[in-house]
Amino acid sequence: MRAWVRRRREAASRGDSGMTAIEFVLLTPVLFFMIFATVQFALYFFADHVAQAAAQAGARKARATAHDEPGAWRGKARDVVDDYISQLGPSLVLSPDVEMVQPEQNTVGVEITARVPSVFPGLDLTVHAQSVGPVERFVTEDGN
Repeated sequence: MRAWVRRRREAASRGDSGMTAIEFVLLTPVLFFMIFATVQFALYFFADHVAQAAAQAGARKARATAHDEPGAWRGKARDVVDDYISQLGPSLVLSPDVEMVQPEQNTVGVEITARVPSVFPGLDLTVHAQSVGPVERFVTEDGN
């Protein structure tokens, strides 16, 4: 039994010395890349959710106020979008471009395009969110 242990130690000292260090050097960059890619994935999807929530909130405000105040709905919807972005992710939704859209008569909405912070140098990601819906209009039983 002792002879076997001695031979095993001699074989380990001859051929395997430094193997752990080489494996560490080769696998560490792969591990770091996977960690950073996971972080980038999370940043992108959280920014996308923030932009979508802001667009939906702005569109809700636009739909509710467009009939009562034909021109003022744009400013009110913009204020709601800015509030949502500043509360949920001001450092995740960078330089948002907010546009009020009116694709058809009696339809209003909000469209947001923004940059996402990047973990990797040179990677330029953007998110796009749009929410459109009909203007809310209450009518009486006689149709007015």
